[in-house]
Amino acid sequence: MADSRSIFHCPICRIAITGPLLPLRPEEPVCLENGKPVVAEGFYGMNSQEYWSAAGRVLVNLADLVGTKHHPDYRRRAGCCGLDGLDGPNLVCSNGHEVGTEKSDCWMPHAAVLLENVIEVNEC
Repeated sequence: MADSRSIFHCPICRIAITGPLLPLRPEEPVCLENGKPVVAEGFYGMNSQEYWSAAGRVLVNLADLVGTKHHPDYRRRAGCCGLDGLDGPNLVCSNGHEVGTEKSDCWMPHAAVLLENVIEVNEC
């Protein structure tokens, strides 16, 4: 039996914001090393309270994002070597709706933290 993949969509316009992703298995921990992806390409994980204090949110590898761009408000794009995400959601779908926060600065593990209202669609 093949694992079911999920594609995440903007909650407003329903455009896809990720490619098809498999969930991490419970025994597969997220990576918390600075500068490294939290989850491998092709997978998504659930955020725990020990990671950016946004428990229950979906974590996605930055390479798996599709149809997204950085927020037009430059104040949301702070960071030294990447984006730190400390000033609110900094990712929008191609239609401009907020969908998540990119965490890609040098002093943190890298991931997109999707907003709670992002829609998950399971593939058959």
